[in-house]
Amino acid sequence: MKALKYLFCMAMTTVLAGACVPRVPQTREDDTVDVYFGTEVADPYRWLEDDNSPETAAWVEAQNKATHYYLQHIPFRTRLLERLKEVSNYERVSAPRHRRNGKWYFSRNDGTQNQNVLYEMDEPGGEPRVFLDPNTLSEDGTVALKSISFNKDGSLLAYCISRSGSDWQEIYVMDVKTGALLEDHIRWAKFSGAAWLGNGFFYSAYGIPEEGHEFSVKNEGHKVYYHIIGTPQSEDSVFYENPEEPLRFYTLTTNEEETMAFLSEDGADIGNHLYVMDLNKEQAGFVRMTPDMQHKYYPVQTDGSKIYLMTNLDAPMNRLVAADLRRPDWKHWKTLLGKADCVLEDVCFAGEKIIASYLEDASVHSYAYSLDGGEGTPIALPGIGNAYFTGRKGEDGCYYTYSSITSPDTIYELDLNSLESKVYYAPQTNFDLSDFETAQVFFPSKDGTRIPMFLTYKKGLVLNGKNPVYLYGYGGFDISLTPDFSAMRVPFFEAGGIYAQVTLRGGGEYGEAWHLAGTKMNKQNVFDDFIGAAEWLIAQGYTSPSKLAIVGGSNGGLLVGACMTQRPDLFAVAVPRVGVMDMLRYHKFTIGWNWAPDYGTSEESEEMFRYLLGYSPLHNLKPGTVYPATLVTTADHDDRVVPAHSFKFAATLQKDQAGSAPVLIRIDTKAGHGGGKPLSKILEEQADIYAFILKNLGENY
Repeated sequence: MKALKYLFCMAMTTVLAGACVPRVPQTREDDTVDVYFGTEVADPYRWLEDDNSPETAAWVEAQNKATHYYLQHIPFRTRLLERLKEVSNYERVSAPRHRRNGKWYFSRNDGTQNQNVLYEMDEPGGEPRVFLDPNTLSEDGTVALKSISFNKDGSLLAYCISRSGSDWQEIYVMDVKTGALLEDHIRWAKFSGAAWLGNGFFYSAYGIPEEGHEFSVKNEGHKVYYHIIGTPQSEDSVFYENPEEPLRFYTLTTNEEETMAFLSEDGADIGNHLYVMDLNKEQAGFVRMTPDMQHKYYPVQTDGSKIYLMTNLDAPMNRLVAADLRRPDWKHWKTLLGKADCVLEDVCFAGEKIIASYLEDASVHSYAYSLDGGEGTPIALPGIGNAYFTGRKGEDGCYYTYSSITSPDTIYELDLNSLESKVYYAPQTNFDLSDFETAQVFFPSKDGTRIPMFLTYKKGLVLNGKNPVYLYGYGGFDISLTPDFSAMRVPFFEAGGIYAQVTLRGGGEYGEAWHLAGTKMNKQNVFDDFIGAAEWLIAQGYTSPSKLAIVGGSNGGLLVGACMTQRPDLFAVAVPRVGVMDMLRYHKFTIGWNWAPDYGTSEESEEMFRYLLGYSPLHNLKPGTVYPATLVTTADHDDRVVPAHSFKFAATLQKDQAGSAPVLIRIDTKAGHGGGKPLSKILEEQADIYAFILKNLGENY
C-alpha cells in the first residue's frame, strides 16, 4: 500500500505568480542516519537508492507524470521540438579510415536515424556499402555500436554494443566477407574493447551481477579474458586478474602486427600503470614500463620494436616519447614532442609524419613533425575550434574533422607534403549561423586566477543586461572542453540567446596543474570559477540573474548542484544533468570508487569528510530558501552515475524550495548516462530542457 500512494499523487497544477507550477508528489522520509567521525548525517531518502523497489518505481512514475504535465503545457514546446528536428536533419559523416582488409570505413547518419550507420568502400569517395547498421538491432534505436575491431587479416570483425545506454557491453563477431554473424557472443563485458591475437581476442569483464541490481551494484574484480573463436563464453580463460586490488580496471590492447600486448591498470590514482608483453617470445610475461600511477601513460603507435607513448610524466603539459621493447621502462624513454607552454592534446601518425594537436587557450592548434620530432610546421585550420586527425603510417594523406561552436563537423583532406587542406565533405544544413560570432574572454576568479570563457552570440549584441544566457561548464577529471558544435543550440541562438562555455579548473585545458587545482581539497575552485563567470557576465551587461541559466552533466551536474546551493540568488534556472549529488556515498555504487582520486571520499579522513560535506549538493540544500527553477535529469539505465543521486536531490529540493519556481525531475527510460542515446530521445530531452529554460527566463520561441 505504501508504494501505491504515489500512484494517486498525480500531477495537478496551481497558479503562482502568474505561472503554471506543478504540484509534485510528497516524498516519504525515513530515519536513516549515518555517522562520520562522530558526526551524524541524516539520509531520509535512502530508500530511493533501491532501484528494484516497487516504491521507488511508483515514485518515479509519479514524478515523471508531474514533470511531463508541466513540460507538455509549455505553449512553444511542440514548436521547439519541431525546430530541433529540422536543424538536426542534415547528413553527418565521419572521416574515412583505412582498415586491415584494405577497405575504407566511415559512419553516416542521414539526419533522422537514431544511430550512425557504419559503411564500407573500396577507396575514399568510392561507392559506399552499408556494413553494419545498429538501427536494425532494436526497434527503438536504443542499441548503440560502441567499438569495432578487425582481426589481423581483416576477415573477422568483433563489435561491441550497449543496450539502453548502459555501460555493460556485449561483443559479437561477424564474417567480414559475408556479413554473417558467428555464434560467438560475449555478455557482461565492461570498459572493454576486443583485442585480437591469433584465433581469438581479449576483453575485460566483471562477474554476472545480481539480478535486479545490474545498474547499481558496486563493480569489483575486473578481469581480462581470452576468447577463442567458435567456443562458448563459459570456456573463456582468465588471462589476467589481480584479486588483491578489486577496485582497479585492467584493459588489454594489442598492436596491429600482434607483436605486442599492452595492459593498462587504472583506478588507484589519477593516472595508470602500463605494462608491455613481447608476443614474439613464448611465456615472456608483462614488463612494467611506468614508475607510478600518479601520471598517465598510453601507447599510440608501434614500429618494429619502437613504442610511442603519450604521458604527463615529467611533463605537466604532456609529451610524446619513444620507448623500445627491449628496454621499455621509463628510464630509457626519449622525448620527441611536447611544448612547455601549452597542452599536447593528441597525436596522429600519418604517412611519415606526426600530426600533433595542442590546446592553446582551450582551442586546437595543429602542427606536422617528422617522425623524430624536430621543428613543427603549423597546419592552417579554418578557425578557433576543434580538430581531430585520422591517418595511418605509410600513407600519403590523412583526414581531419573540424568544428566550432557555429560550424558543424566538416571533413578535410590534408596533403602531407604541402600541408594544404581541401574539403572532403561539408554538411548541407537548413540553418545559417553566419550572423553569429564567437569571442574568447578572460575574467578573474575569486582567488584572482585568470579564467577563459567562450561566448557565442548574434553580431551586434546589445549589452543591456537582458540577454538570456546558457552557461555551461564541466571542470573535472582532466577533461578538456573545446569549442565544438551542437545543432541543439541553434533554436536558443535564434531566440536571442548567448551560449557561454567556461574553461574551469579541474579540466585538462592547461595541463596537470590546472587539473589538480580543481580536485579534492581544491574542488571549491571549480565552483568559484563558474560563479565568477556568472558574476562577470552580469557585471559586463551581457545578462542579469533573471536571465541566466546554468547547465552541466555528470561532474558538470555536480557543478550545477553545488553552485545553485551556494548562490541560489545568482541564477534563474538550473539544469543538473545525471549529476553526482551525494558526495558522501558516491563511491558505493557501480564504478563511483574510480572518482576518488579527483574527489576524495568521506571515509578516508575527517578533513576530507568535512570538505565534501561542505559542498555536497544534496547536503547543502536548506529549508526556506528560494532556489532557481530546476529541472533535474537522469535515466533508469545510468550505471555510471546512478539515478539515486538525482532522486534524493530532487526530493530534498522539492521539500526545501520556498519560492514559486518549479522543481522537477525528468527520468528517462531505456537510457543511460548519455552515450549511445538514440536521436529520438535526444531531441525529446533537449526540447524539454530548452523549453524549461526559455519559459523560466521569461522568453518565448
